[in-house]
Amino acid sequence: MDVLQISIAAMPFLLSLASRIGKAIAPCLLTSICTVLLGAEPHRAVMAWCVRMLIAAVALRERLRTS
Repeated sequence: MDVLQISIAAMPFLLSLASRIGKAIAPCLLTSICTVLLGAEPHRAVMAWCVRMLIAAVALRERLRTS
């Protein structure tokens, strides 16, 4: 994997850090590691990335809604 692919894989994790919700950070970190490890199998890596984006987006939406 090159730098661009790793930065795209890490984007949802960084988004979950912005949400500052601990329950969202751990699953995003674990699926980020899975995405990097599954980089040779793109369809599985994309599925892990989509799940992680969903978790991070919901966490960020909840943070913005409460503030």
